[in-house]
Amino acid sequence: MPIISNTSPLLNLAIIDYLHLLRQQFGQIFIPPPVLTELKPDTGYPCVERLEQALAATWVRVVDLTDNKLAQALMLELDQGEAAAIALALEQGHDQILMDERDGRAKAKVLGLKPVGVLDVLLRAKIEGELVSVKEAMQALRADAGFFIDDQLFEAILTEAGEQ
Repeated sequence: MPIISNTSPLLNLAIIDYLHLLRQQFGQIFIPPPVLTELKPDTGYPCVERLEQALAATWVRVVDLTDNKLAQALMLELDQGEAAAIALALEQGHDQILMDERDGRAKAKVLGLKPVGVLDVLLRAKIEGELVSVKEAMQALRADAGFFIDDQLFEAILTEAGEQ
């Protein structure tokens, strides 16, 4: 089942070279144009090639909103990518959204969406046998992507993954 994504799940998983997990778990990822802009595929980031390959293979696809009113209203509280991703998910009738930012996740929940984050993706991959070590992946997120993971959450995920 395709899912709508905000910027951070794509960028962070590309940085640690686990972007393919999104394709395995969801098949296709739809992003609104502001997310593509935030991904900056024309810059020299080390992960850009992975993002460009996903876009070229069309399993990550840019989808326009037909009505920008909700996205504009959401931008009063959220950044443009988060607002557009939530609006696109609602417009297309999705029940899940890939999003990590606290404010965006809270707003998505209020609007009836179930946020799925990078850590959810990694844990699911571990449970399904697609990932050897969720600990190594989370350490890479912290070190390479600057992704914040609270120590208690880190330990809870290790326990759930059976790595304690």
